[in-house]
Amino acid sequence: MTDPIYNNPDFVQFYDIENQSRTDFDYCTSLARHGGSVLDLGCGTGQLAAELSDRHSVTGVDPASAMLDVARRRTGGRKVDWVEADARTVRLERRFDLVLLTGHAFQVFLTEEDQRAVLRTIAEHLAPSGRFIFDTRNPAVETWLEWTPQRSERMVAHPSLGTVKAWNDVEHDAATGVVTCSTFYEIPGGRSVLGAESKIAFPEKEDLAGMLDEAGLLAEQWLGDWDGEPYVATSPEIIPIGRLR
Repeated sequence: MTDPIYNNPDFVQFYDIENQSRTDFDYCTSLARHGGSVLDLGCGTGQLAAELSDRHSVTGVDPASAMLDVARRRTGGRKVDWVEADARTVRLERRFDLVLLTGHAFQVFLTEEDQRAVLRTIAEHLAPSGRFIFDTRNPAVETWLEWTPQRSERMVAHPSLGTVKAWNDVEHDAATGVVTCSTFYEIPGGRSVLGAESKIAFPEKEDLAGMLDEAGLLAEQWLGDWDGEPYVATSPEIIPIGRLR
């Protein structure tokens, strides 16, 4: 849960720059529109949690201290209750109207045992009428095929470092379904190349449905993307939305 890409400040400084998509934020903001309390598991650098704190009571949980350091400093960060903890084991002794995991945070949990533990955490923190939502990439689409050095090379505009060349490399373990993604940043001026690995899982929808049921959760909808399209076999995402069963 503490891969360097999430817990090393040298990498965390690129996180918000590289993750600027707003469709998941917009959807979750709409889902939370009726107010109440929000638990953001795997909140990362806290952008969504901080934005939601204008109208909601928000708790953000993440195991990476470097991510939470960024979260606390951002606009709105003082309104959020930040908790450094693991989503598999955290117990806050309260329940929330909305529990969410965005940014594919669910995929950092590599085994079914870990995934079941996270789903139990969701169930333990949902209010009787509360709802949950999270996302995971659809393994059928094989997104990792785009994470080769040739296909992933890009230029990243960093506010202090200037233009930084970035790329990925990838290994897929067919036996476990776990993908090891390496991320590289070439710092201008020949100073250094930063490199770190992160591992992510790609659970199948059918397996998720079974684990949700075991955890006492009911998926009322399955979306295939953050635009709200229903899930089909070729959807890029698997996004369950539901409640306590």
